[in-house]
Amino acid sequence: QVQLVESGGGLVQAGGSLRLSCVASGRTFRTYAMGWFRQAPGKEREIVASINWGGGTTYYADSVKGRFTISRDNAKNTGYLQMSSLKPKDTAVYYCTARNKLGIATMGRDYDYWGQGTQVTVSS
Repeated sequence: QVQLVESGGGLVQAGGSLRLSCVASGRTFRTYAMGWFRQAPGKEREIVASINWGGGTTYYADSVKGRFTISRDNAKNTGYLQMSSLKPKDTAVYYCTARNKLGIATMGRDYDYWGQGTQVTVSS
């Protein structure tokens, strides 16, 4: 079992930056891949980024490529999502996820554990 706790969300102006953190507990951190999803009001949940167990392989949705960076520190049991050049359309609840496999995945159904979510609001 894995528990995930996100932090770092908040209100930021367009063009600003935020860094989300996800602290994991319950299992050896380096044995699973992680991801970040988001869900805006009235919209379906979508993948933002994914990272494999060691951090050497990443995936980004086209909408965030070049602006967001996913990373992880296995020594600290923590994953990160650095968000820059934020836009109002990035406003959503962001969820940290983990899966019982080493490689990345882009579908929500491929993830086994979810955090409670953290709100990110970008004002224009």
